[in-house]
Amino acid sequence: MAALICIDMQNDFCLETSPLCVKGAMSCLPHVKEALATARKHHMSIFWVIREHDPSGVDIEWTRKHLCQSGGAGATLPGTTGAALVDGLEARPGEVVIIKKRFSAFSHTHLDLVLRRLNVRTVAICGVQTPNCIRATAVDALGLDYEVVVLSDATASKSEAVQENNLEDMRCMGIKTPTTHGWAQALMP
Repeated sequence: MAALICIDMQNDFCLETSPLCVKGAMSCLPHVKEALATARKHHMSIFWVIREHDPSGVDIEWTRKHLCQSGGAGATLPGTTGAALVDGLEARPGEVVIIKKRFSAFSHTHLDLVLRRLNVRTVAICGVQTPNCIRATAVDALGLDYEVVVLSDATASKSEAVQENNLEDMRCMGIKTPTTHGWAQALMP
């Protein structure tokens, strides 16, 4: 059984006005939507992984602590526009929302527990950003013995070079990196 994991497609990471914007995030949005449509068509479990932090910054990694200091508004604060999914994306009833504090969707969350309960063996991953949350989640999934697919055009990085270098590194680990269309075609009987 397979599941789709959609990571960090939140305003703080996708909108150009945000200091945390991933440059290619909005360009991958049509492919993320395509991946979601494919997963729903095939009755896959869908996991929405979002990042939320305490306004005090007590739970944010030290490399982003500056966002909460010196009067900074913080990042991905619960209930804010920044933490919300970008327009055009929404979790439907029955789809699981996982809140994370770190790069990997598996780090200190119940994602692995729920995947195993649902007998999922293959995870397909889409969202942002490839060298951080996508890669960390993919590597952790591989280490937990899942078959891992990273949808190459439904993920994004700050540049095409960073994107391709990370995808190549993951391919060398045994992670598949098809396009969304290629993945959908492979699911056809």
